[in-house]
Amino acid sequence: MTRLRQTKTAFTAGEVSSRLLGRGDLRSFENGALTLRNVFIHATGGVSRRPGFYFVDNAVGAGRLISFEFNTAQTYLLVFTDGQFQVFRDGVRVATVPAPWTEQQLKTIVWTQSADTLLITHPDVPPKKISRTGDSQWQINDWAFFEDEETGRILQPYFKFADAEVTLTPSSVSGAITIMASADVFTAGHEGARLRIADKEVRVTALTSASEITADTIEDLESTDAVKNWQEQSFSAVRGYPVSCVFHQNRLVIGGSRDLPNRMWMSQSGDLFNFDLGEGLDDEAIEFTFLSNQVNAIRGMFSSRHLQVFTSGAEWMVTGNPITPSTVQAARQTLVGSRMDRYIPPVDVDGATVFASRSGKELREFIYTDVEAAYSANDLAILSRHLFTAPVDQDFSALKRIVFLPLENGKVATLTIYRAEAVAAWSLLETDGQVLSVAVVGDDIYMLVRRENANGQPYHIERMDDNLLMDAALEGTATAPTKTWQGLEHLEGRTVSIVADGVLSETREVENGEITLSAPARHVQIGLTYTHIVESLPPSALVLDGTGRTVRLVEAVFRIENTQMLSVDVGRGIRDVPLRSLGDDVLDKPPPSVSGDVRVRAFGWSKNNAKPLWRIAQSAPLSFSLLSVTTEIKVNE
Repeated sequence: MTRLRQTKTAFTAGEVSSRLLGRGDLRSFENGALTLRNVFIHATGGVSRRPGFYFVDNAVGAGRLISFEFNTAQTYLLVFTDGQFQVFRDGVRVATVPAPWTEQQLKTIVWTQSADTLLITHPDVPPKKISRTGDSQWQINDWAFFEDEETGRILQPYFKFADAEVTLTPSSVSGAITIMASADVFTAGHEGARLRIADKEVRVTALTSASEITADTIEDLESTDAVKNWQEQSFSAVRGYPVSCVFHQNRLVIGGSRDLPNRMWMSQSGDLFNFDLGEGLDDEAIEFTFLSNQVNAIRGMFSSRHLQVFTSGAEWMVTGNPITPSTVQAARQTLVGSRMDRYIPPVDVDGATVFASRSGKELREFIYTDVEAAYSANDLAILSRHLFTAPVDQDFSALKRIVFLPLENGKVATLTIYRAEAVAAWSLLETDGQVLSVAVVGDDIYMLVRRENANGQPYHIERMDDNLLMDAALEGTATAPTKTWQGLEHLEGRTVSIVADGVLSETREVENGEITLSAPARHVQIGLTYTHIVESLPPSALVLDGTGRTVRLVEAVFRIENTQMLSVDVGRGIRDVPLRSLGDDVLDKPPPSVSGDVRVRAFGWSKNNAKPLWRIAQSAPLSFSLLSVTTEIKVNE
């Protein structure tokens, strides 16, 4: 009988797929875990119970969270729901503004920000500009393309959607005119739109038939002859509106529209709403189409070292130093593709752009390599494919070094990433409800969560709080010990956990927005509990020499730090491990946060070598940090 001792010093490979159980030769197996739930992974190797969520306010429905950062001192959370958006600063709602997007459309809105202005696009809604003039003063308006005061021309993109042979014949060269088309090309949606006939602009006033309209001339036409050289505005109720937008090299870049999905427009340099192509001078506007063996519908763009363009079937880089009409080049780099049914914003992580794939099963790292002078798109989820399924949103916390990805199932996949240290560790965040959206505002992480309750307001805005270990939680302090605590309407009818003066108390059900403690307390934390789980990978087949011999755990030594409770299963079910030997433990006082080694003895042989030897699971909202685990096992010869 052989006795072996193994030390696990890091969880920096995160939760890995069970398909890795036969690969004990990989470093990912050595540093991985079978299950990591509701824990954050540290670059140093350990794991801790994740922070809880502080309840900020109710939301009126499902929607989307967007960060608005005017400067480092003025940051806002914008909560978009059906027909409106709310503005929060430091957790306080400061404004509510009507908006044109439906709940369904919010899945595919795209946004970009410059100073105090946020631009938002959607292919079925005229593009909007949201402006902040003060904490509680917010406006939403249509984009206003530059208008030439001398000619009256609106310098917006134009395109001929009709067949190249279709002609227009005006009845006169000025004033109110009638325009006849050689084919049926007009609809009621053209009313109010602008046309350019031989580069002269007119405005449609009424539809007479599918081949005839009336219009007012903005500029006098050249003649009344039939002409093939005519265009209509690229964005309209008939042709759809921009899909995406971004600022790059002092230009506003529009990527795709409903009817021109693979076309890109760049404004004049320094004149963001002027799209006049002019004579092709260096500072004038640019437009071109992404052409390949398939239609590459633009889904998003990112301004980095180059202009990165994410389409339905490929990823492109647009170059030019600087970009001008004569230097601009577009080169296809990788063939991953992005989702069409929703917009998941790419995020920058140490110079790499992280984006979700079209399949919804991959998270790719789009990064430029100087050796190849091209981009690659490595899959960050290859060892944890079971966790990453159908993301609905994404944001990155630079402070915590975590990418948060809410999933369609309501859970949140979290990727702890330190590129310099080659750490890319996955875990799963679960809560009593469904997380719908995420936004990182400054150093704060906000979630839009749907939770069941009895007050008819299930949608919550919640902020991750390092001082809490419960969700949908509130924290209160009274000048004198108090038994009854109010303000819990968002948890009506729910059974909540309570930490009163640092001591874990009995659970209570919220009635009429309040609870009554068994004993008065000065300080309370009240919320919904969640369970963190850390489960080891089973012994490597290399350790067992691939012989299928039985194995048993003799002892496990858990090195903990600032931990108030340790609940471990070593084969006989979950049991709380006494921590008294590591610190003072006085009845009716807060449990101490202790650090050190905890030894747990185990008994019995395991007939399943694919079963983990130990498992940590804890619902109590008390602190937990695990640094390493040393196991002693016996192998039956």
